[in-house]
Formats: sequence, C-alpha cells, structure tokens
Amino acid sequence: MIHVEHVALELKKHKLLNDINLRVDAGEIVGLVGCNGSGKTMLMKCICGFQTAFTGLIQVNGKELGKEIDFPNDIGLMIETPGFMPYYSGYKNLKILADLRKTIDEEQIKSSMDLVGLDWKLRLPVRKYSLGMRQRLGIAQALMENPPIFVLDEPFNGLDKQMSAKVRSLLLEEKKRGKCILISSHNSYDIEVLCDRVYEMEMGGLNPC
Repeated sequence: MIHVEHVALELKKHKLLNDINLRVDAGEIVGLVGCNGSGKTMLMKCICGFQTAFTGLIQVNGKELGKEIDFPNDIGLMIETPGFMPYYSGYKNLKILADLRKTIDEEQIKSSMDLVGLDWKLRLPVRKYSLGMRQRLGIAQALMENPPIFVLDEPFNGLDKQMSAKVRSLLLEEKKRGKCILISSHNSYDIEVLCDRVYEMEMGGLNPC
C-alpha cells in the first residue's frame, strides 16, 4: 500500500535521502529507527505529500504522488509534533478537521478521543495541554476517520507507560484489521513489540535491520 522506489532528496546541496526503497503492505507494521537527522521524518513527509522535491517513485494506495495525486487521501498521519489551533479545545480541533471531509460524525470523533483517554467534554484549550495530551490528540486525529494507512512519526513521545501500552494495543488491533502502518520510534521496545520488519536509517540511507 506504500511503495517507495529509488527515492532521493537533496535540498540546498545537502543530500537528505539516498536511493530509498521501501514497501509496506496491508496487515503489517514496518518500523523506522535511526538517530535524529537520519532521514526518518523527511521520508515520512515525502510519503505524505508534504515534501515534493524528491526524485523517484512514491505510490500510496496504488496512486503515484506528484502525478495522480498531490496528497494521499486515505491516510492517518502524525508527523513531528502535532499542530492544532491553540485556542480551541481538543474536540473542536478534531471537529474542524472532520468537517473538511465529512466522512465521520460527532460520535466517531468522541470515540477516537475516548480510545486515547481524552475527555471530549473538556473545554481546556490545546495551548494548555501537556505534551502527552497533545500526542494523544494527534493519535486520535490519525485514527478517527478509520483510514487504511497510518504514517506515525514518534507517536509514543510524551506518553506514560500505561498510555504507551494502550497505543501499542490499538496499533496491533489496526494491524489485525488489515491496516498498513509505517512507524518510527526511538524506543526499541515499541519497535520490537509492534513491527514485522524494521529498517535503520543513517545519513539518508535505508537498510534492513
């Protein structure tokens, strides 16, 4: 469902991605590991259509980025720190996003927040959320429209042990339902428990572990 072939990216004469080949199919979780600056986030940005200066081929759900589509439609994503409207509540933020596509109702928004332990009735603006609450809201946003593909960049950042276990369980359930999941994490335990295959990124290159 995610097909990356000979992808390279160079910005300001700095090579960020170097001949990346990667495939993630339905019903599997593939992990990316590597130090900061290794290229994990940049590769995910290319797959999600946020970075378009790459060369090579990227297909998401059978459609080629830059030719057939500019952005993948059926994808749940969380790249870097989730960005939300700071003066609105978590629920209102998700409602605004859901209204753009109108594929889910209010009950599905509330359900996604319940799954990650957030109170949808809470009127606290997102600017007053803790890092962990922001992360959970980002995960709820990725899950809420029930997409077939997930691209999640460090989703466990800021989560306590109990919530990390909950999110791992949620992702394994999504895998059982046939979802395609690409994930990065600095936590080796998360990668070991979740992933069917793991790749290490170093200096823009990708190698199987």
